[in-house]
Amino acid sequence: MCGFVGMIGRNNASTSLSIALAALQHRGQDATGIATLDRGRVHLHKDLGMVASVFTPEVLTRLGGSSGIGHVRYPTVGGGLREDAQPFHTRRPGVVMAHNGNVTNLSEVEAWLRKRSLRVQSSCDVEPILLVFAESLVTANGNDFGTNEIRDAVREVFAVVKGAYTCAALLEVEGKETLVAFRDPRGIRPGCYGKGEDGAWLVASESVALDALGAKRVGDLPPGGLLLLRAGEEPVLVEVEPLPARNCIFERIYFARPDSQMEEGRVYDIRWRLGERLGREWRTSGKVADVVIPVPDTSRPAAQAMAETLGLPFREGFIKNRYSGRTFIMPDAETRAAALRLKLNVIPEMFEGKRVILVDDSVVRGTTVRRLADLVRQVNPAEVHLAVYSPPVRNPCFYGIDMPSRNELVATRLPEEAWAQAFGVDSVTFLSLEGLRETAGRPTCMACFDGIYPVAVSQAEEALIVADRRGPDRV
Repeated sequence: MCGFVGMIGRNNASTSLSIALAALQHRGQDATGIATLDRGRVHLHKDLGMVASVFTPEVLTRLGGSSGIGHVRYPTVGGGLREDAQPFHTRRPGVVMAHNGNVTNLSEVEAWLRKRSLRVQSSCDVEPILLVFAESLVTANGNDFGTNEIRDAVREVFAVVKGAYTCAALLEVEGKETLVAFRDPRGIRPGCYGKGEDGAWLVASESVALDALGAKRVGDLPPGGLLLLRAGEEPVLVEVEPLPARNCIFERIYFARPDSQMEEGRVYDIRWRLGERLGREWRTSGKVADVVIPVPDTSRPAAQAMAETLGLPFREGFIKNRYSGRTFIMPDAETRAAALRLKLNVIPEMFEGKRVILVDDSVVRGTTVRRLADLVRQVNPAEVHLAVYSPPVRNPCFYGIDMPSRNELVATRLPEEAWAQAFGVDSVTFLSLEGLRETAGRPTCMACFDGIYPVAVSQAEEALIVADRRGPDRV
């Protein structure tokens, strides 16, 4: 899972890109990069670290131009090396590209490239997408191409590259600097576009990147669609290979910021409705409680909604260190444990002697919730009930969320009756699959919950993905 932003038609684009990337920092904390196009010349800077540390004023000054692409990375394919940071650049025909997502058939794509004497140099899966796209352009018409050639190149990508991805590319089309964006045919990973008050066009993984720059969101990239943006011109939107959308439900549950807007509305509102449904389902269990407390920060809207539904007080029981990262996307269990201790501090008065409902967004490995319950038990609550506004995660994600192999998922390792003891709580309530589907209100990708993958992944592809996640730098 990563985050990107592209821009065209704004002076000193690099500074604006760095601001937008800071708004997307929750999508990736490992590495970041910006590439700009300035009168035909590409300027590129990328490094390990977060946006504020990598993009100093001195660095941004060197990235001249009125168009560019920025990226924040959280690796689910490949390692965490500097060479894997995005964006990537190919000199022939001259394309800069970044993406958000995951390629599931890397070995097939690399074989396709080898037949054309092209070699992938990194472990980042945007590079093969870029090479397929660029090779199609060069093969079709050398360096003289227009909208039809771009469309055909995207169609070639869709034919060769499987998985879930939204891409932004910067190149010259018909002699004009052009920002190109396209989204996989199922629209699994998010992507939106908008316009600034100065007329600049932007594309991004989430609308909060547009908000940070005072831009107005125009819409979402359609599944299987291609968008071409140029300074001073209206957008060109082309259908390439549209299929019924299967947007990722886990974006709505956890990954996206609550103030982002997606196809069905504000993420905050979606989480609120999930909390209402969870409250109704919890009520039927016959359990009683005194207070509802969220696990910060993702769970706050759902916990408030659950409290209102149950007629219980909502209280903040944890203080979060604003300078700690997201524990879910940290690379190993030891780092996640240390980060949790730094991240959350308990307010004892909110727990002592009370029957508490802890509301969380999801349970994947089960280790974080166990450590959280241990923290809470130290302040002597009467009871601790865990309520989760998503179903149990029973299947790995192959589309860009770092959910591990099946035997690492707690919902598959332990029988349901053992979950409460394993988590150190008195009871566990997950939102039902039916509740999730009804709340979503339309077909989505919820393969991590129901095992229905909108883009098929073979056993061989799954084995390669799992092996990559177990690499030496992703223990």
